[in-house]
Amino acid sequence: MTDEVAQFYDELAPHYHLIFGDWKRTVLKQSLVLDGLIRHRKEPPTLSVLDCSCGIGTQAIGLALRGYRVHGTDLSRRAVERAEEEAATFGVVASFAVADMRALDSRVAGTFDVVISCDNALPHLLSDDDIRLAARGMWTRLNAGGLVLVSIRDYDLLLQDKPRATMPAVYDGPEGTRVVFQVWDWQADLPRYRVHYFILRNPHGHWETFQQTMVYRALRRDELSHVLQEVGFSDVRWHVPDETGYNQPIVTALKTR
Repeated sequence: MTDEVAQFYDELAPHYHLIFGDWKRTVLKQSLVLDGLIRHRKEPPTLSVLDCSCGIGTQAIGLALRGYRVHGTDLSRRAVERAEEEAATFGVVASFAVADMRALDSRVAGTFDVVISCDNALPHLLSDDDIRLAARGMWTRLNAGGLVLVSIRDYDLLLQDKPRATMPAVYDGPEGTRVVFQVWDWQADLPRYRVHYFILRNPHGHWETFQQTMVYRALRRDELSHVLQEVGFSDVRWHVPDETGYNQPIVTALKTR
């Protein structure tokens, strides 16, 4: 799993911003939602954040802009390198490093007020044991009273119909038109599916296609809640998009012992 996921995000890193209509605006919008959830669940001052699946910095940079001290880690070295570049572009100070979220207890030093993992990163872990390792690592990297915040796709809903694709999103920009969509192949015997990512671009009057594929686990909310409670988190709460304005359900929980 590790090598496949790392290669996937290494290859995606230069193109990741193209998934969004306006990635920089998304950075600001998501940080507003996350900041609100953090402040709602945790008494200030809340200063330090570990983003343990930071990618190119979508959440880490936004929270740094809002005054948090942020350390971002990711399995992909190229994603981490781009996150460093983007942080400089935004004019914020944040640190970044390469680390597997299943090894946070050994690969990340110190503890934090908040640990986050957003944009459906956790379902890259296909086994219960791996998800438990990641959750336990998040727990160990939190200060007493600290908050964990994780967003995943709404698999409770998706498993009902098992859709085969996402609707194409069409964006126009300085480099021409681009079309972004996904095709999903569901596994018959396990709650897993293979995603085929497509980015079609028309920068010079002819179409170019970027395509990648990756397997995810369709992780139900009660499954993730159980794991969080099992490793020691309490007061587990789910926050749905209609409530938060975020594009995925978000779970928050506290380290109270």
